[in-house]
Amino acid sequence: MTKVYFVRHAQPEHDWEEDRTRPLTEEGKKDSEIVLEFLKDKKIDAFYCSPYKRSMDTIAEAAAFFTKEIITDERLREREKGSDGNNHGMFQKRWADHDYHEDGGESIAMVQNRNIEALNEILSDNTDKEIVIGTHGTALSTILNFYDNSFGCEDFLRIIDWMPYIIELDFEGDKLVGKQEHCHVQKEFKGKQRADKK
Repeated sequence: MTKVYFVRHAQPEHDWEEDRTRPLTEEGKKDSEIVLEFLKDKKIDAFYCSPYKRSMDTIAEAAAFFTKEIITDERLREREKGSDGNNHGMFQKRWADHDYHEDGGESIAMVQNRNIEALNEILSDNTDKEIVIGTHGTALSTILNFYDNSFGCEDFLRIIDWMPYIIELDFEGDKLVGKQEHCHVQKEFKGKQRADKK
């Protein structure tokens, strides 16, 4: 059995314009300690991650503890968002229609396709190992939806304020055989995420 610990990043600087380089807040850096605390008694064989700074920084201390490099994969990145793409109404539209996206943004289906493609390769390369994948709220949610199509907007909104958040998915080959939430830190998402737009 292959164990995959998905780690959604800790709290980022929401006012930072560039998504790829957005750093963690000071609180987020401190909250990331929960990741090492949880993982340190595991037998982690590899660390994979979105190339985005906030995700890499959230798992960096744990990777250093295990003296493992973090392997980045562009396909694991967060959803590309267009103008006014992150508000409650848009969340609902995208989760109701997985092919819907705003101008310049990605749909749920687009994000899911590339994340699952990357995950399947990671699983193929790491049979019967324990691995960590540094991820994001939407990217992770599309993966969870792939294996359980009842996972929708309300489930996404349940975890939107969990930064960091660790969930374990267990696989036999590429088949999901187990799922367990482990820990999270509750943080208010300070972007425009919850604002209803007319």
